[in-house]
Amino acid sequence: MSEELLINVTPQETRVGVVENGVLQELHIERTRNRGIVGNIYKGSVVRVLPGMQAAFIDINLERTAFLHASDIMPTGLREERCEKEAVEPPPISSLLREGQEIVVQAVKDPINAKGARLTTQITIPARNLVYLPNSDHIGVSQKIQDEQERERLKEFVCEALKDMEYAGGFIIRTAAESATLEEIKSDVTFLLKLWRKVNTKSANAKSGDLLHEDLALAMRTIRDLVRVDSEKIRIDSRETFDKAKTFANELIPEVASHIEHYPGERPIFDLYSVEDEIQRALENHVPLKSGGYLVIDQTEAMTTVDVNTGAYVGRRNLDETLFKTNLEAAQSIARQLRLRNIGGIIIIDFIDMEDAEHRRLVMRALEKALAKDRTKTFISDTDMSNLGLVEITRKRTRESLKHMLTEQCRICGGRGVQKTAQTVCYEIFREILREARQFDANEFVVLASQVVVDLLLEDESSSLADLQDFIGKPIRLQVETMYHQELYDVVLT
Repeated sequence: MSEELLINVTPQETRVGVVENGVLQELHIERTRNRGIVGNIYKGSVVRVLPGMQAAFIDINLERTAFLHASDIMPTGLREERCEKEAVEPPPISSLLREGQEIVVQAVKDPINAKGARLTTQITIPARNLVYLPNSDHIGVSQKIQDEQERERLKEFVCEALKDMEYAGGFIIRTAAESATLEEIKSDVTFLLKLWRKVNTKSANAKSGDLLHEDLALAMRTIRDLVRVDSEKIRIDSRETFDKAKTFANELIPEVASHIEHYPGERPIFDLYSVEDEIQRALENHVPLKSGGYLVIDQTEAMTTVDVNTGAYVGRRNLDETLFKTNLEAAQSIARQLRLRNIGGIIIIDFIDMEDAEHRRLVMRALEKALAKDRTKTFISDTDMSNLGLVEITRKRTRESLKHMLTEQCRICGGRGVQKTAQTVCYEIFREILREARQFDANEFVVLASQVVVDLLLEDESSSLADLQDFIGKPIRLQVETMYHQELYDVVLT
């Protein structure tokens, strides 16, 4: 698999596209005016404690207070000791926090829609190979590093790097650390401990709501978190950002510095790889499949549903083959769309019903394999497809989806996705005129409406309009308002 990272930088926003084998798989966007806060560390103040919800609202000097659950206050060690139990019950929130208390917290989720940011007291500070846990004494290894010898080797390196150092806390060894040298591990340990000392020093003199540590900008986070050993190129179209990225990589991740290139071309870098077209397609509900089938993706506040349809695909042999092949292709496409659109929360997939149990098993395995490539934690609630072809997935939500970031609710339809027909609007106008005629003694009624509604009133509904004039005994005049959409109208009394 060949992977390239494309970084497009303008004064207004930075966009990062992850391209695998020539196909866009992920898109990350950070706008200068509203940068995300995930990873930022604050000195917060407890505004309100809610025992019934086992949570508290924390003021970190944002537009909305942030949310802190009791489970995110539990000491890591306690959580690990009890992790084998089905449910980990944290102590009562009132025994952990009190109103007015100052507390150091970290944002783990950006504010989304009407919800405030989600916080934790379990601070994590990432470097290239390690994540530092100031409030834990645990040394762990990413589950994606499966070789037991490699896991033990890396743990020994961390212990060696910490020898003779004054520190408190624990570390998680990241997936990117696989094959890392002792020197690279030592470099990360030194960097992280130094950074945490700066945070502590700043915290001692900070006021409530102050920012103690801000995570890196998107371009630098990309170099730190997204670049892998098999990443072929990181192309950046901004000379200034390229220089910063090169310096950053040389200091912290020298093995990837040679992969970073400046793209000076006149043609926009996203156009060169057709990324702009992919972004436009990712905002649509309808996703075509190569076979002729298609997906319908509907995002709502509660969940996202994905409906799989055969469309024009009829197969070569029989119906069972058609359904199986369409579902197999859909499994691959769904995994990509979840990454590309950054859809989080509950996702319900409605595969086409298949009678063959082996076909259902193979589709589920294909879905699991495709989802395994996702950097975001994704969980399939059941290893088997339901009898109705339904599969439930949860995907961790840390930032807004592409749709919520780039679009807004239609002011005309109010998010319904449909509008009233012109005929429906005509009948509403008739009812409104009757209502007004009974209440007021007007000389004339003037209807202001869109062109399509006025045309219908003058044509198909002309006899109904004439009957209404006779019934109320007053003239009705029609006037086209070019700025009115199809559902908008006014009845004016003169």
